[in-house]
Amino acid sequence: MAAHITAPITSRDPFELERLADELEAREHSLDAPPHDLPLYPPLAHSNPFFATATFNVEEFLLSRVHTSLPDLRAELRDYLAVLKEELVQLINDDYEAFISLSTDLRGEGERLERLKLPLGDFKSQILQSRQELSLVQDAIQSKLRKRSSLRDEKTYLHLLLKISESVTRLESLLLIASPDGPPRGNRAKHLVRVAAEYGQLLYHVSKAQADIRSAFVDEIQWRISRIQSTLSSDLDHLFSDTVTALSTGKLTEGDKAKRMADLTECLRTYDALQLWRDAEDVLRRDVLREFVKRYSIALSLTGSPIYPPVDNLPCLCVTDKCFRCRSAAAPRLDEVENALAVLYNNILAFVERDLKRIMDVAERISARNGQETDDVDGSGNTKGFEILANVVWAEIARALMDELGSTLFATGRPDEFRRNHETTQSFIRSLQYLAPSARATQVMAAHPTFLAFERRWQLPVYFQLRWKEIVTRLEEALSTSKLEPESSLKKVEISPFVMTSSAAVWSAMTTCWDRTVYVPQLVHRFWRLMLQILSRYRTWIESILPLFQFDLSKSLPPVSEKVRLAFESVQLSPGETPKAVSRASTPALQVEGNSSESSAADDALLRQCAAVIADVKSLESQTLVLWHGLRATLDNLTALIPPLSSQIISILTRRASDALQPFRAMSNKRPPSEPSFFVGGVLRPIRAFFGMELGDGYGTPLKEEFMRLYAEEVFEAVVQKYIFYVTAMRKKEESLRKLKKGKKPAFSLFGGVPKEHDGRDEERIRQQMELDVEAFGKDAEALGVDVQGSLSFKSLYEMAIAPLDDGILEDASAPS
Repeated sequence: MAAHITAPITSRDPFELERLADELEAREHSLDAPPHDLPLYPPLAHSNPFFATATFNVEEFLLSRVHTSLPDLRAELRDYLAVLKEELVQLINDDYEAFISLSTDLRGEGERLERLKLPLGDFKSQILQSRQELSLVQDAIQSKLRKRSSLRDEKTYLHLLLKISESVTRLESLLLIASPDGPPRGNRAKHLVRVAAEYGQLLYHVSKAQADIRSAFVDEIQWRISRIQSTLSSDLDHLFSDTVTALSTGKLTEGDKAKRMADLTECLRTYDALQLWRDAEDVLRRDVLREFVKRYSIALSLTGSPIYPPVDNLPCLCVTDKCFRCRSAAAPRLDEVENALAVLYNNILAFVERDLKRIMDVAERISARNGQETDDVDGSGNTKGFEILANVVWAEIARALMDELGSTLFATGRPDEFRRNHETTQSFIRSLQYLAPSARATQVMAAHPTFLAFERRWQLPVYFQLRWKEIVTRLEEALSTSKLEPESSLKKVEISPFVMTSSAAVWSAMTTCWDRTVYVPQLVHRFWRLMLQILSRYRTWIESILPLFQFDLSKSLPPVSEKVRLAFESVQLSPGETPKAVSRASTPALQVEGNSSESSAADDALLRQCAAVIADVKSLESQTLVLWHGLRATLDNLTALIPPLSSQIISILTRRASDALQPFRAMSNKRPPSEPSFFVGGVLRPIRAFFGMELGDGYGTPLKEEFMRLYAEEVFEAVVQKYIFYVTAMRKKEESLRKLKKGKKPAFSLFGGVPKEHDGRDEERIRQQMELDVEAFGKDAEALGVDVQGSLSFKSLYEMAIAPLDDGILEDASAPS
């Protein structure tokens, strides 16, 4: 607001109208809003972007002028239409002379066009005639070209047939087929390589000659080609057989060994070039493997002693320093201690490593160099390349094992021997695969039909049924008893950490499943299921025998502090597990009446049984989780028995401790008390006796470290409530007597009544006695690990004990629920 000076009040302007007008004007100027720019809409013109588009969009045009009313928009459009009409008229007027002269300028053009049309017909006929003549010339040229191409193809085909004929003649000459003596047998590796190369070209030419039509010439000489093939294959097989036989004898010099290995490599290359991989494998199987099996029969006698050759004494075939005898990286050998089958397998491994390992390596390198790989490893023998490990080594050895050792090797009726044979054989297979030249070779071996048939011969499900029968029979014998009794001290040492023989038998059955003399890796899923069944059977056995479930479980104990209840729950939980509410509805009701000797004996038996079950369940849980953490869910189902068993123990101990409070009464002595009452030491004695703190051995001794404090706190809270009930009743009785004495007056004043000072001394001695009793009771509880200072119930009991009898504390005291 603009500043102004107020004019002094004069008599000429008593209402100060001028000042008020100035202020009003200044206020109006200060309230004026800043000006706003209104949207500008350019008039309709040819440059409007909506009119310049190929397709006029009505919606976009209307949205661009949304702030214009329809009548105003219609007026604008009419004005723009008028402008367009004026421009159109002006355009017509400007070009009128040109429109008029257009018709006069075209006069006479039709005659000129007719004159130009006359020679076009002659031109068309001449062009068509020239095109026809050119087509005839083109057809003649194409016919001559086709004849020339046919002659050239025939000439090429004849040259191809001549090459075939020359190749056949040359191969027959190289193979000396026409010689009456036959082809010479000897070291002809290089010669056979040349023959194989020539034969490969021959096969290529033959396939090219018969690509389109069947050649009569090729059909005529086909028998010669077949004879060449058979002769070449026979010579190659003979040379390869002589080479591997000579190498296996070990009677060659170092120079001869090197020469034979070079010949062997050339033979394998020739087999690979001719794609005769299976023929090479047949030679190895016939002349090496079967000879080994034939000379040294693979059989076990009744005494378990194998008949095998002294392979380690045979000469080495290695021409370098990489033989298994010359290097440390040999195939792993089996343990031969008291295992004749392992001795047999070790000799087979030594033979394969000595005679076939280098051949497999050379064959694998040749196949890899030529890029021969298999897309489908199915063991059907249709793979490209050499598969000596699967088709030769394993096929022959597995056949011999199944045929000659079948009755001994796969004898499932003798489980111990069967498992030992299976383990030894699996180790032998792994060692044999260690000699494989490549990972692909092991895959082909695992997919080989012989390998699959060999694995099926083991009948592992039958072996498991026999082991299952042994384990279950021993377990059921141990669970045949109907008593849950801890064993004697001497017997406990044998079954430690368990206290019952049945529990130890359950643990023995579980561990037997994984014992190295029983377990077979291929049956892992069956042994896992059996172990879970054993745990379930153990729980069922406990539930069927334990007398706990014969009681009325619908009643409950007096309420205890939440702290104690949660502390008890924590014992059943593993780290990170969410606490679950432990229902107290399963705890039998507390009885404070006196029990007969029969009831006390029954309680002793029940305490002994519950403690034994809890101790063994906890021991089984700890022992199991050390080895198998995955059994937590199953063990939780078993350890769920602990809360109701613990409630049963707490119920009996609470009843016995409460029975010890029954002798409680207010005692008045002539002298001030100096020690607690005789009954105080017996209140918590049942807990000490149960955990072996009295005589050194009790039913709950195995549970002392884990459960003593929890049980003691539960019993302590219940006994404190009962103690408060007795103290309250005593104080009410004393207060009633005091009121009665106050209402009576003495009959003779000579003798008078009982002095008030004497009554006060008796009440003080009772208060001191109760204070000593409560303090002793608290110390006994602290000795059991109870947090006495943190108990609100005990605090109320102590305050009630130390309070004078006439302080009115009874008005706030209440009996236990």
